[in-house]
Amino acid sequence: MAEEENRVILHGFWGSPFVKRVEMALKLKGIPYEYVEEDLRNKSPALLTHNPVTKKVPVLVHNGKPVAESLIIIEYIDEVWKTTGPKLLPDDPYKRARVRFWADFLHRQVMEAVLVILKTDGEAQEKAVKELEEKLVVLEGGLKEEGVFGDNGGISSAGMLEIVMCWCFGAYDLGEEVLGVKIVDWEKKAPLVYSWLQGIREIPVVKEIAPPKEKMLATLRFIRQSALESKNLAVSSS
Repeated sequence: MAEEENRVILHGFWGSPFVKRVEMALKLKGIPYEYVEEDLRNKSPALLTHNPVTKKVPVLVHNGKPVAESLIIIEYIDEVWKTTGPKLLPDDPYKRARVRFWADFLHRQVMEAVLVILKTDGEAQEKAVKELEEKLVVLEGGLKEEGVFGDNGGISSAGMLEIVMCWCFGAYDLGEEVLGVKIVDWEKKAPLVYSWLQGIREIPVVKEIAPPKEKMLATLRFIRQSALESKNLAVSSS
């Protein structure tokens, strides 16, 4: 009965960076869970029941109760399993607030620019690249001031910020391969952020849950092609 009450189920999609955030949090904390792969074109009744508002993944179901949205799920995991594994957010209220701030900055602003770059070309893409570079400069200065980086620009432990950063930029090289160009001059624009990211990518859990490269490349190409075709169709119909 106790095992049933502590049952943890994650509804996700293999290639979703938002789902990977939750997987990484669960793995870092050492929490056993069941994974349910969703067909996003034919969503399961369970997913639609657990998340009737947005009908999106990830959804974590704990003790039969659903929690949606990746950042909220990460905080939930950290609060429920306080004594299990490493802490994902600081105990200090101010430091915790700052982590939330930068995680939200990555989630809403940086991730948006990355997706626009993938889905556009021409002037729109150039504008998005410029915006991304500007945001990375802000991130570089802000996180340096916060003391996130180690002495060598690496990481001392993985928490919420590392999780969000990882699945925002963890596959940046695959994106560059799909686009055929270098997106960001990391060494010039954000060398500390780049060093920090490389350290995050070496975390064993990250390598364990990373999607297969060729499968991910095919998915990124599909997303880009579909977006460009939709744009061209809209222009030709106007």
